[in-house]
This record gives sequence, C-alpha cells and structure tokens, in this order.
Amino acid sequence: MRGWAGRRGIARASGVTNDRLLPAIGLRLLSVVLFACMNAGIKLAEARGAAFGELLFFRQAGAAVLVTAVIAAGPGLATIRTARIGAHISRAVVGVTSMALTFAALLALPLAEATTIAFTTPIFATVLGALVLGEPTGARRWSAVALGFVGVLIVVQPGGHAIPARGAAYGIAAALLTSVVFILLRQIGRTERAQTTVWWFSVLSLVPLGIGYAFSAQGHAPATWALLVGIGLFGGAAQLAMTASLRRGAVSLVVPFDYSALLWATAFGWWLFGSLPGSSTWIGAPVIVASGLYIVWREHVRRREETRAALPVE
Repeated sequence: MRGWAGRRGIARASGVTNDRLLPAIGLRLLSVVLFACMNAGIKLAEARGAAFGELLFFRQAGAAVLVTAVIAAGPGLATIRTARIGAHISRAVVGVTSMALTFAALLALPLAEATTIAFTTPIFATVLGALVLGEPTGARRWSAVALGFVGVLIVVQPGGHAIPARGAAYGIAAALLTSVVFILLRQIGRTERAQTTVWWFSVLSLVPLGIGYAFSAQGHAPATWALLVGIGLFGGAAQLAMTASLRRGAVSLVVPFDYSALLWATAFGWWLFGSLPGSSTWIGAPVIVASGLYIVWREHVRRREETRAALPVE
C-alpha cells in the first residue's frame, strides 16, 4: 500500500498525469458519430436550398440551446461564470472561422473526401501539441507526422484532378485552424468546465453569425427546418463530447480517433448521396490512419516510460 501511494505521489510531483484514457477515447468516438450526422445534415439541408449563413447560424443556435439546457439541468447556470473571457473570445474567433471553412469544404467535396482531408487535424495537433504545450514528441512521432502528410498528398493530388482544388484548400485550412482550437481548448480546460467552454463558444459566435443570418434568412419546407435544427443539436452534443475528451486526454492521444469518421462518412455518402471515395482516397486514407495509430502507440509508450522513471528504486 505504501509503495502504491509513494508511486502516486512521485508521479504527481514529477508532473506525470494519469489522464482518464478510456473515457477520453469513448467521448471522442461519440463526438465523431455526432459530427458525422451533423455533416450529412449540412449537405442535405444545402441541397434543399438552405443558405451558407443559415447553416452556420443554426449550427450554433441549436448548440447554444442544448448546452444551456444541459448546464441548467446539471451543475447550474452559475457555472458559466468565467474570469477568462479573453480566452473564450479568442477560441470563438478561431472556432467560427474554422467552422466556416469546414462547412465550405463539406459543400464543395463528397463526404468521404472532406472527412479524409480533415484528418490533417491530428497531424497539425501533434505538431502544435509539441510546440505550444511542450508535449514530448520524438523522432519517431515526427516521422509519423511526415507520413501523415504524405497520405494527405496522395488524397489531394496537387496539380491533379482527383478532387476540386478549392474544396481541398478549404479543408486543409479548416484542419489547421481546428488544431489551433484543440490547443486552445486544452489550455482553457485547465481551469474551465467543458460545458462552460462550449457555452461561451456557442453564445459568443452567435453575434457575428446572427448578423450573417439576417442577410440570408428565408422560408423553407418543414423537412429543411428539421434538418437545420438537427444540425444544431448534433453539433452541440458533439462539441460537448469533444471538449470533454480533451480534458481527459492529451491532444496527441485522443485526436487520432477522429479517423473512425471515415467509416461514417463513407456510409452516409453512399446511403444518402450515392457516392463512394475515389481510388486516391482509398490509397491515402490508410496511410494517414497508420500515421495516427503510430502516434497513439508512441504516446502510450512515452507515458509508460515516464511512469517507470518516476518509480522509486527498490
């Protein structure tokens, strides 16, 4: 018993943290499913005549309602108080820009291709995790990052005609900014509840998006309104799950599980739009997935080595 307590104390003193890995992974996988449903809803709503500004506004309006209800029913609205409003504003600015680019990529590309390009996010997140958060990243993980970029090049095929260049540019820019959001969330999450962070993002972003909606609002059929509301609810629930996962696990650990999104994107693309990934996507996606899985494995090895190093010599 003394040995266990001693090891735990030494781990804390040395800065080694025991992130709750299984809950973090489970929450991340849940967010992937919910985001996949949201993405499919975005393309369906746009095909039914919804404008770009409407899609963005309902994504955040629905999320704001859902998150407010969850907080009110749980810890209470008093928990949304914050002393870090500047950090929340920065997160909202980057988040809205990233979201707009993500939506643009979804509308310009098939679901599977847009999702595969979004796999650039964990690669960027690993780089930023090392540079900004100081997370140890050795030569092997840098090699995995390089391999991931090779996979992205296979999918995008610069100068080729596999997918529209404009859509690919939107997707890569969105992935880069999304990785910045992950870093901001990791930092904000040290002092803020996940629900509080999502609430401030949803509410603050409604200011610019509300202005945009005022210029794009129009009437729709009931089915289209239902899709718009669903986009917001799925997006809000996914945001809660994603933010909570980042509070429980390192960026470089949980983010690679986003790769399971390709399964859902392929299924929804085939079922709803009759499209399947092109040959370059089938070749490049496994390369990117292999890169991410190796990054996860190296993170596990690093944590195990740190734990052993912190143990007292018997």
